[in-house]
Amino acid sequence: MEKQYEVYCQKDRLFYDVLDGQESPAFAIVDDPLPEGWQRVRNGEWVVYVPPAQDIPAQGWKIHVSAGHENASDVLVRVRDHCVPRGVSFKHLRSVNMLLMRNAKYSPRGASGKLVTIYPRDEAEFATLLAELGDLLRGEPGPYILSDLRIGEGPLYVRYGGFIERHCEDEDGRLVAAIEDGEGRLVPDRRNPVFTVPSWVTLPACLAPHLEARNAVTMTGVPYEIKEALHFSNGGGVYVAEDTRTGRKVVLKEGRPHAGLASDGADAVTRLRREYDILRLLAGVEGVPAALDYFVVGEHHFLVEELVEGRPLNTFFALRHPLLDPEPDPGDLAAYADWAMKIYAGTERIIEKVHARGVAFNDLHMFNIMVAPDDTVSLIDFEAAAPVAEQRRQTLANPGFLAPPDRRGTAVDRYGLACLKIALFTPTTNLFMLDLAKAAHLAEVIAEWFPVPEGYLQQAVEEITRGGPGRHPIPRFAPEPAGWEDARGALATAILASATPDRDDRLFPGDIQQFGSGGLGLAYGAAGVLYALDVTGHGVRPEHVEWLAGHATDPPRGTGLGLYDGLHGAAYGLAHLGRLDVAARVIDICLGERWEKLGADLHGGLSGIALNLDHLAGVLSSPALRDAADRAARIVADHVATADGTPARPGLMRGMSGPALMLIRRYERTGETELLDLAARAIGLDLDGCTTDKNGALHVGDGARLLPYLSRGSVGIGMVIDDYLAHREDERLREAADRIRTAALTRYYAQSGLFSGRAGMLLHLARRRDTRAAMHVRDLSWHALSYGGGLAFPGENLLRMSMDLGTGTAGVLLAIGAALHDQPVHLPFLAAPRLPARTLAGTATTYTARR
Repeated sequence: MEKQYEVYCQKDRLFYDVLDGQESPAFAIVDDPLPEGWQRVRNGEWVVYVPPAQDIPAQGWKIHVSAGHENASDVLVRVRDHCVPRGVSFKHLRSVNMLLMRNAKYSPRGASGKLVTIYPRDEAEFATLLAELGDLLRGEPGPYILSDLRIGEGPLYVRYGGFIERHCEDEDGRLVAAIEDGEGRLVPDRRNPVFTVPSWVTLPACLAPHLEARNAVTMTGVPYEIKEALHFSNGGGVYVAEDTRTGRKVVLKEGRPHAGLASDGADAVTRLRREYDILRLLAGVEGVPAALDYFVVGEHHFLVEELVEGRPLNTFFALRHPLLDPEPDPGDLAAYADWAMKIYAGTERIIEKVHARGVAFNDLHMFNIMVAPDDTVSLIDFEAAAPVAEQRRQTLANPGFLAPPDRRGTAVDRYGLACLKIALFTPTTNLFMLDLAKAAHLAEVIAEWFPVPEGYLQQAVEEITRGGPGRHPIPRFAPEPAGWEDARGALATAILASATPDRDDRLFPGDIQQFGSGGLGLAYGAAGVLYALDVTGHGVRPEHVEWLAGHATDPPRGTGLGLYDGLHGAAYGLAHLGRLDVAARVIDICLGERWEKLGADLHGGLSGIALNLDHLAGVLSSPALRDAADRAARIVADHVATADGTPARPGLMRGMSGPALMLIRRYERTGETELLDLAARAIGLDLDGCTTDKNGALHVGDGARLLPYLSRGSVGIGMVIDDYLAHREDERLREAADRIRTAALTRYYAQSGLFSGRAGMLLHLARRRDTRAAMHVRDLSWHALSYGGGLAFPGENLLRMSMDLGTGTAGVLLAIGAALHDQPVHLPFLAAPRLPARTLAGTATTYTARR
């Protein structure tokens, strides 16, 4: 899971939302008067101070000031009182709560620790400010800013970066902050958790001694040699090391002072000391690692623990879970149930022994359970453990095991054990954050498939829902006309209930990416939701169309241009909804930007733009748009012709299948056969990044993961292959299409969304008019949640609900509509290919679970 999602969970219990600093009282200096001519601008979580003479450069060496929550107010006053008389621009976090959030354990490591950013006008002022502020703030504590170079031993840090807001696309096609390189090109302004100097930048002389001091801090003299990094968080790293005195392998856990804060304010060092004390208290308990040593290097603390053999429990699911097979074998289902119950029993025994020593573990989840080759289990990571007598609440937790606030002490562990009992069969317990009543539904799904003893799961359900809401009716989706009417009504009701037309940054809540792309496009914005409502026959509200029209013609800075990430998607949606005049104005905005410099992908690049320009050229009868479409298509064709090797992210949205789709559509308009040749080449490059699993299914290979998904996975590639095969036969592509179909037949998917979940599998099978689409229609209910009188679906990582097309409810609506609506339903430019017709009729009793 991308940890940045947790940051977007802090403001709202049901939807991802951005923290803007308004949720808590601001620092006192926000209300202090400023000298004449100074401006104070509130920009989300930041408060920016602008002097009368606005003469800062576009980029350069910036100064960051770090502080803890106890001394932050005093540090702010001293920085302000130094910068304002000198006319130096700066900004600071709005509130102490924002500072705590930025320093939390799973906040992004590259941005952690920063309280103040100062913008010197040149390198001379930069050097002067460092010297003066160094004297002024000497001795003030604060977390280390990993992206920066530390100045002395105080709270000052520096890095080279942008001063003004500019953007470009990174290698994954995401819009990110940008700076100019040595040749004047915009490149990503990277905020990685390690200090680096761009290749075209010379290090100022005043920084040389500080860089030398940084490089002088090493592990020399410590009797441990790090061999492998296992994990990083904002609190520090976890490493496998060798004791150079004995040759024994051990684990080193690192704690950074003032960083990696838990909800009780404890930093990583405090928790590391607690863990050391707890492990000594639990010495000799089977299944608990021994504490071996404790030392400090360069202010960083290290706990040395016994290395536990085995693998984390979470890694076993992809290897052995039988519902990952298209046709689960009853023997495999029974064997897996026996194994899961054995793992649970072993974990429960250790927890009971820990409780007997007077300790509550407080952080039970599948990443903290190690399974040895003989299936014995151990617990690791005792940093949140505490004496039972203290009756503490959870201060750190995996989202799928987060106990309700009324659980304390051993009750936290009993809740974690209950979640584990369910997660061993279906690791979707993140849904309990949204609705505890979902536990009963998941228990029913498990009992349908696995031969668990009667009542085995009931105790877990009762423990999870204790004191929570009553049991809700379990949602059902039937693959038949009446079922479609019910599903469409329930999903549309939830979507419309979530609308926030009074907000400027979004109309419908969705994925966190909507906050970086204007909330307008097809994937994560209003255009995609309105498109899904309309094509599935529900219709849209005029005020929502007006919201899209108004915001698309006056887009915020940083809004993407592409079909799925920005303004081209908004223009497509507006034209689809009959607002051709507004669509034309939006396209004029797009053509006024440097769109030819974009990548070749479908999501935010020139493939999607070429498709949309070609489409709108016909709709608007515009030769100028046709010419622009031709230019975009030529750039993409040249890219495909010269591409060398597998793309970094094979698939429909970011890989070469998007360009292939564009080339196929242009072939259909022009009849130029060389376009099909190029399309075959593009598809082949994506297929080079695919691999076959034990069932013969074709997936995109991504390290240890196999990806079948629509956006970044084999199913998206398969949809374009189907379109290609409608025009020309190809043996390799025909075989790949068959193997990709197998990838779309798995019985379990961790997520429900269109881009990265079950809905994408359903859309692929529905385009092929494949009878097994009915299976996915029914099983989408596994993720369904009650909202606003209807049903909604969780977004990416299952932490919050989403209504958008790419990750949430609108995508599920579109996919079910593709299977069941009496009119064609599809993604833009992906209408069903001309394949032999099949029907969903007569599938009501096919492919049901074991009873």
